[in-house]
Amino acid sequence: MTETVLLVGGGGREHAIARAVADDCALYACASNRNPGIRRLADGFETIAETDAEAIAAYATEVGADLAVIGPESALAAGVADALDDAGVYAFGPRAEEARLETDKAYQRRFMDEESIPGCPDFAVFDDTEAACAYIDEYDGDLAVKPAGLTGGKGVKVIGDQVTAEEAKAYLRDAEYDRVVLEERLVGEEFTIQAFVADGELRTTPAVQDHKRAYEGDEGPNTGGMGSYTDTGLSLPFMVDGDYDAAVEVLDAVVDALPEYKGVLYGQFMLTDAGPKVVEFNARFGDPEAMNTLPVLDTPFIDVLTAARDGEPLPSLDFSGEATVCKYAVPDGYPVDPDAGARIAVDEESVGDALLFYASVDERDDGLYTTTSRSFAVVGRGASIADAEAEAEDALAAAGDRVRIRHDIGTAALVQRRIDHMNDLRR
Repeated sequence: MTETVLLVGGGGREHAIARAVADDCALYACASNRNPGIRRLADGFETIAETDAEAIAAYATEVGADLAVIGPESALAAGVADALDDAGVYAFGPRAEEARLETDKAYQRRFMDEESIPGCPDFAVFDDTEAACAYIDEYDGDLAVKPAGLTGGKGVKVIGDQVTAEEAKAYLRDAEYDRVVLEERLVGEEFTIQAFVADGELRTTPAVQDHKRAYEGDEGPNTGGMGSYTDTGLSLPFMVDGDYDAAVEVLDAVVDALPEYKGVLYGQFMLTDAGPKVVEFNARFGDPEAMNTLPVLDTPFIDVLTAARDGEPLPSLDFSGEATVCKYAVPDGYPVDPDAGARIAVDEESVGDALLFYASVDERDDGLYTTTSRSFAVVGRGASIADAEAEAEDALAAAGDRVRIRHDIGTAALVQRRIDHMNDLRR
């Protein structure tokens, strides 16, 4: 019997999910924007806000969905998984209570502390801005300043890296957040591991390194992610034996403490000289990380989804053994003052063997238009990171005008800098 799957969300992550399942099911999708890549793969597409849980559940029922995959964190926070589950449609995504692991950073750290999850940094939670500023003054060392709620990957300020202590205090006073988490600054190299989770089991995917900074050379403000890369195995070039397994042990401990959790559990880690520490958890696929891992997943993703729904053991995961490099094209001015509403042209024929994933673009009758977020990504695959980077770079002829790209992602020089950094820290 052909499964009917509903996909919630209209970004690059969701385009990657759609591509991973479309050949094996009847696919329907809903999002607030019309993503042309998803629309072409889907049997039906409805324009619905990702946070409108009631309308999404009604659409799932209307199309006879057997299961659903939820892409964005905003949908999880809005209880979309709860509404779908309650409507009899299995949602591969955590209910709002379990999604607090991402949507409430204060809860996240307290959970880690109470459940003795490895890799938790020193932290303190404040609902009073002046008390938080006093803590910054008194703390012996640098801190990461994190709003407790969702900020789209752009709300964190790191003292000693992005801002001074005085700038961090001014940021808190100007922003007037209800709650903030102050954490010891972790020094090292960041990486991500995404795991499929259901019924107390998890299956992990290759480690990914994302690039948050807006400009080449890791300069500029943080973004939702300008691109990312994976190697041919599970690990990354700057990691040593045991680093990947140590991070997976952290994810195992989370699932043991939250046996009702289902969907994707994303661990963002800082590899320090003392091993992996937890930067944060996300309750869904990463964007761009989904575009690295799903294209090299040889195990049909639909088999993961149906096993989770049916309470069967999750299948073992097989991967192609290719390295990947993802590079995003973003609107001019992103992330500070993005050129939203600009008409752009994407030459799909120039992509070659690389993969093209549309993200936060809006398809109208007369063409494609930018929004305030990232526009599209290209993903190269190859027998090495260098080969994958070359394929992605060749595909960037598709970018056209009015967008900007970080061309250094996945280059030999940048990867070597990561290796050298970790070698220096380990000495």
